[in-house]
Amino acid sequence: MRDPREVIKSLRDFGVEWPSGPFEPSWSSLSKYQVPDWFKDSKFGIFIHWGVYSVPAFGSEWYPRNMYLRERPEFKHHVEKYGPQSTFGYKDFIPMFKAERFDPDRWASTFLRAGARYVVPVAEHHDGFSMWDSKYNEWNAARMGPKRDVIGELVNAVRAKGMVFGVSYHRAEHWWFMEGGRQFQSDVRDPAYYSLYGPAMPRNTYPDDTFLTDWLLRALELIDRYRPQLFYFDWWIETPVFEPYLLVFAAYYYNRAAEWGRGVVINYKHNAFREGTAVLDLERGKLDEIREMPWQTDTSVDRKSWGYIQDPQYKPASELILDLVDVVSKNGNLLLNVGPDSSGEIPKEQVSILEEIGEWLDLNGEAIYGTRPWKVYGEGPTKVQAGEFKEGSVQFTGRDARFTRRGRELYAILLEWPGEKAVVKSLSTDLRLYHPYEVVEVKMLGVSERIQWERGESGLTCALPKERPCRHAYSLRITGRS
Repeated sequence: MRDPREVIKSLRDFGVEWPSGPFEPSWSSLSKYQVPDWFKDSKFGIFIHWGVYSVPAFGSEWYPRNMYLRERPEFKHHVEKYGPQSTFGYKDFIPMFKAERFDPDRWASTFLRAGARYVVPVAEHHDGFSMWDSKYNEWNAARMGPKRDVIGELVNAVRAKGMVFGVSYHRAEHWWFMEGGRQFQSDVRDPAYYSLYGPAMPRNTYPDDTFLTDWLLRALELIDRYRPQLFYFDWWIETPVFEPYLLVFAAYYYNRAAEWGRGVVINYKHNAFREGTAVLDLERGKLDEIREMPWQTDTSVDRKSWGYIQDPQYKPASELILDLVDVVSKNGNLLLNVGPDSSGEIPKEQVSILEEIGEWLDLNGEAIYGTRPWKVYGEGPTKVQAGEFKEGSVQFTGRDARFTRRGRELYAILLEWPGEKAVVKSLSTDLRLYHPYEVVEVKMLGVSERIQWERGESGLTCALPKERPCRHAYSLRITGRS
């Protein structure tokens, strides 16, 4: 394993100078990192998986790998529709990726209507095709396919709408992503395309320093060119050989952020970073308790894929709204993915889902944005399963609630309509440990009339209005006095 100082020295060979600042490439130095308030306040962001894989639109965004694995349905589909991989490989989809309807301003407006506070497009997925004008990778969207700097156009559109811009970078897995194409006669074996498909090594091998240096250079290029305030890493960077490069990356990024005067976030999975040095992300997963450190879950509007496919299975907006409420009550953020088609259109079904979430946040955002966890995350008989890839539609009851707080205001968000009355048991007069001040007013967001309530040993009992203010999750604002 290389010393981080050697990694920094190798960067100078490529003209990259080390930025001055308070951070050094060590875990002890990175432990001084503080999660910025903008992230803790935002709660809801949009993820975007868009790339060459949106052209075949079959299976998932892993099509470029699976089309070279002979046991996969993508392999059979590819041969039947496009011909053998020796004559039509993944590279041949690039000219078909035209993005003729890509309108970054329209995208940004859609995300703003959804209530998103930050936007994170995938800058490079495992397929090795960069969505920005990269000097380190000729296979990029500015030179091929769309012939547009997608990341550059999006950063301007997103910031113009007042949202925070981030990027996602998944190149680590490219070390082995195209390995299947080396097992038979395919274009992956053609040296002319090594710069796209390579290294295509076996998955049980570790990256060498040449690959790792290139991985780092592309990541630093994204930082310096676009100044993202969030940098999302997918899995596999927890592989031990990445550690010195991650230390250098984080110190470089945090020092650049100090120069910019902006708070930044690194998202990581598993144990790639030490606690307190970056922000943990759980893919398609939840927690079953409050986490002291801020965290994030990322999920997609489609149960089957992150990228656009022709036969999606979309989640209802109601499920995603309840996910958001549950995650926020436990000190987390929700990063929700959309997958535009190859033309650059976000499918109307996805837009409809986003707009329904936005309508809910227009009414209930007070209970979400800028809040912090309470003493307990919630109450009720229904629990969610903790861990990655533990998604599933949960049937909540009228006794299930989630809590958030801001100053003297406590928000009890009812996950299902309980009927004529709602009882918040955690506000029982016998549980002053949880709420050691007097309740002076209760209001339901979106309802003009005052809520009648009484507090006793069974909890805070609230008489609810006859008409619901919205279709999903109902927020009680409980004002207290010390």
